Amino acid sequence: MAGEISIISLVLRAGLVVKLVLLILLFFSIFSWAIILYKYKLFKRVERESDEFQSAFLKSKDMETLYQTTRSLRLTPLANLFRAVYPSEDVDREAIKRSLKRVEATETARLERYLTFLATTGSTTPFIGLFGTVWGIMDSFIGIGRMGSASLAVVAPGIAEALIATAAGLAAAVPAVIAYNYYLSRVRRNVIMMEDFSQELIEHLVRRYGEAKTGAF
Repeated sequence: MAGEISIISLVLRAGLVVKLVLLILLFFSIFSWAIILYKYKLFKRVERESDEFQSAFLKSKDMETLYQTTRSLRLTPLANLFRAVYPSEDVDREAIKRSLKRVEATETARLERYLTFLATTGSTTPFIGLFGTVWGIMDSFIGIGRMGSASLAVVAPGIAEALIATAAGLAAAVPAVIAYNYYLSRVRRNVIMMEDFSQELIEHLVRRYGEAKTGAF
């Protein structure tokens, strides 16, 4: 408890620039954690819906029934890929591929949304904190010059105040970097899943409607 009080008192005693730096870092930290929690819930729902869609796709033999049963699945990229080419009966492989590529790009951008803020937080907040530290130490040395004393009792509080900015910068950066790398890996996993499903869907549609048009189905 005493350590917490001393840290709070050091923050309150810090200079205006250091306090401003700490407020900026607090902003980055709060929004980073909001994004981390939001993306966790989003990916959990996306992957659950993807599992539901894949199960329905493998079991269904009627495209219309599959379309109706998956209309409520709005977050999974797989269902959105399916809806992009159904109920079209185009058997042109390249046309279908172009349509699916456009949806893949849109879905990838949706999954990657806000990750750039985590990357920015991870790369910039340590330097923002370092700036606050440098400024605080500079103020401490200016104070030493005015007082004409360089004893540890005079120097230590000012340096401690300044180092809080570095600690705050790292505290904001580390979770953001970990979360960015983690969610980026999940985006890539979903992209691979989309690419595999797109290829499977192309083959399925070309075979299904090609056979229907030749009277074999």
